[in-house]
Amino acid sequence: MTARLVLAVDGGNSKTDLALLREDGELLALVRGGLSSPHHIGLDGCVALLGELYAAALAQAGITDGDGPAAEAGRLLLAGLDLPIEERRLHEALAGLGWAERLSVGNDTFAVLRAGTERGWGVAVVCGAGINCVGVGPDGRHVRFPALGAISGDWGGGYDVGLAALSAAVRGEDGRGPRTRLEAAVPEHFGLRTPDELVEAIHLGRIPQRRVVELPPVVFDAAASDPVAAAIVDRLADEVLALVRAAVHRLELDGAAVEVLLGGGMFRTGDGRLLGAIEAGLRQLGEAVTLRVADSQPIVGAALLALDDLGAGPDAQARARRELGEAVDDIGSTGEVSIHG
Repeated sequence: MTARLVLAVDGGNSKTDLALLREDGELLALVRGGLSSPHHIGLDGCVALLGELYAAALAQAGITDGDGPAAEAGRLLLAGLDLPIEERRLHEALAGLGWAERLSVGNDTFAVLRAGTERGWGVAVVCGAGINCVGVGPDGRHVRFPALGAISGDWGGGYDVGLAALSAAVRGEDGRGPRTRLEAAVPEHFGLRTPDELVEAIHLGRIPQRRVVELPPVVFDAAASDPVAAAIVDRLADEVLALVRAAVHRLELDGAAVEVLLGGGMFRTGDGRLLGAIEAGLRQLGEAVTLRVADSQPIVGAALLALDDLGAGPDAQARARRELGEAVDDIGSTGEVSIHG
């Protein structure tokens, strides 16, 4: 009997990974493309990008796009699917394309959670360009947050931290706020001398405002000796803790041995102040709560969830984790296609 295949997608605000694996965990293809969040490129743009990646993965794996679905199970987990209606719309747009017999579409926080734990439940916080959280209880119940920015009460992620840094730099320079190292460090990141020069460049369109998302490493570096930058980092830690506390409480897991997984570029920096503040805050939830930065990329979690759908055993799961993890590392920051086999 021909081995069944699974399709996995992790789509974010900066890149999208798509993988094909056999049910025994063997990786057949991994391809990477640009951002796929429907918030940024629309539903049609998202479907088109995923279609290009899917075709590339089939070709790289040597699979002919025939009459039937190539995969038995597919897990497509993307940023920008924050509401049930958004998940339904993307599922409806993809369902007729015949990519998988069983296709599941959801938010990328589920990929982070599965990438970081074998238990199948816990709390995951994703902090990249934005911030989001999901909680899954041992009974399978889910709790979610809209994660639509300020209109849904959110603060955090690279964009918010970067904007806070720029604001603090400007206010420090013009006297409305305390002096800060960010006055020099923030414009310097863009090759400019002063915050005023940077404000002008953004206002006139010479520098896209979206690029403030690049500033968190500048903030983390300054926070070691600058109280203004430190306050921004501490605020981010407080927001992460607020999400975790709310998820734990809504799942009625207060005092339980909950695993908290952190995923996304903001946490992969390994900033000691940020992680230390989060860990200290979690102790108030009980000594049984554990914190870990997910060391596997979210695409690994998406693949493991698809293998879960087939009832794959631990050997297959371990192989998928190993081979897909190595392939993601091989891609690095080049965005080139990586094929294993």
